[in-house]
Amino acid sequence: MSTDDHEGGPAVAQDDVTQDGTAQDGGTAALPLAECALLLRPDDDVAVTTRGLPAGSRVLTATGELVLPGDVPRSHKLAVRDLPAGSAVHKYGQSIGRATVDIAAGSHVHTHNLGMDDTERAYEFGTARTGLPAPTGPSRTFQGYHRANGRVGTRNFVGVLTSVNCSASSAKMIADQFRGTALDAFENVDGVVALTHQSGCGLVPGSDGANVLLRTLRGYAQHPNFGGLLVLGLGCEMVPVQSLVDGLDLPSDTIVHTLTIQDTGGVRATVRAGVALIREMLPVLDSRRRAPAPISELVLGLNCGGSDGYSGITANPALGHASDRLVAAGGTSILAETPEVFGAEHLLTRRAVSEAVGRRLLDRIDWWQDYARAGGGSLDNNPSPGNKAGGLTTILEKSLGAVAKAGQADLSAVYEYAEPVTERGLVFMDTPGYDPVSVTGIVAGGATVVCFTTGRGSVLGCRPTPAIKLATNTEMFERMAEDMDLNCGRIVDGTASLTDVGDEIFELIIAVASGELTVSEELDLGQEEFIPWQLGTVT
Repeated sequence: MSTDDHEGGPAVAQDDVTQDGTAQDGGTAALPLAECALLLRPDDDVAVTTRGLPAGSRVLTATGELVLPGDVPRSHKLAVRDLPAGSAVHKYGQSIGRATVDIAAGSHVHTHNLGMDDTERAYEFGTARTGLPAPTGPSRTFQGYHRANGRVGTRNFVGVLTSVNCSASSAKMIADQFRGTALDAFENVDGVVALTHQSGCGLVPGSDGANVLLRTLRGYAQHPNFGGLLVLGLGCEMVPVQSLVDGLDLPSDTIVHTLTIQDTGGVRATVRAGVALIREMLPVLDSRRRAPAPISELVLGLNCGGSDGYSGITANPALGHASDRLVAAGGTSILAETPEVFGAEHLLTRRAVSEAVGRRLLDRIDWWQDYARAGGGSLDNNPSPGNKAGGLTTILEKSLGAVAKAGQADLSAVYEYAEPVTERGLVFMDTPGYDPVSVTGIVAGGATVVCFTTGRGSVLGCRPTPAIKLATNTEMFERMAEDMDLNCGRIVDGTASLTDVGDEIFELIIAVASGELTVSEELDLGQEEFIPWQLGTVT
């Protein structure tokens, strides 16, 4: 059954069935598969349950009736045919692993009987490029902050950017002076955010770790969502304050000040000086106004966290539809989380605009496999306990659902962590799967709006960029309604189509880019979630 059509005829009259699925005469009512599970492709070996099915449940499939030997929780996998040990198990029309024992039709398929499929994948390059249809109707715009270098921001923040952990407490003290009612007189300033981290010294100059940190901090320094910057250091660190702004393509209208604690006279003197400098900025930044800009100027970050068995069916493909609409209009979308495309990378290489782009993605996959092995693990260690509780079993299954966020657009470029994104269209950035580290890299690359899908319930923020939370299922959305922006679970519920929800996401992206607050912003989240990726030797 497709995710746009969840209707199925009843097996018995509704009056004859109680709420727990048993017939009123005491027997168990037989349910058509379409009423209790989603078969995503006709040849798939498993279906995803849309309700909890207790042992003894009877399910009618195209080939006969299944009697469940055990419970199958909601959002988990139900075998629709017998699967011998060693056979590939298919979902989304792709292998998600191999049966570790004989699996009878009607059984729960999960960690107890499904393992990794290490079969080597064949790669093709550019064979599935489609070209998105051109948008129809008037060109769409959003209300953004036009910077002097031509970029357009979706927010107007002051950033207190730290070069080293030694200046973190001072930065937070400065930013804290502008909480509460302190900015009420400056309604066009979105806030003052302290960007602190746990590094900046003890690094090997020129090493991967040093380069990644510097790239991340410089990416935030030139982000169009900052109208003003206070760059703060201790004074003797290996990443000097001035190195964060020297040579950057900073807009001429970005106000930049630098301070070091040692030269300013200590923490108290630095906090006083920093507060004074920001107070001088505020009237200038407040005089700036939003103005119309084409949506082609938007850079959308795509991320998922706390994924479940519905992520690849509801929120992720709906977000993919919205991403395609943005890319078709000339905008940019950034897919990330390299460990969570492993097992689905062959689908992306087929959409690469060139073999060089596709091979650059494969190079990053190879790097991650070596990195995981060096740490004593493998990429299949990625699904978390929460992912597994939500129905995901292997990294292959997780990745196949995760890449749905990328829609159908061609893959135009591949970037390393926190590299400035300069190509338009769908691009990929090499990041870890750990949510705050991944999103930090995406924002450093230039994302001006982030869409974050979650099935278990994430509470991430990522200032200075607004984060839109997309719930994969209605149960979690209702339980955490104050933390979610949109319920994509309606796709499984049958109350909205995937296209309808994707269009809602697209409109929400434009509204948020124009100033509408997300729930994460209402809660003032996103300062503590600034976590650059730490790599390499610390001396």
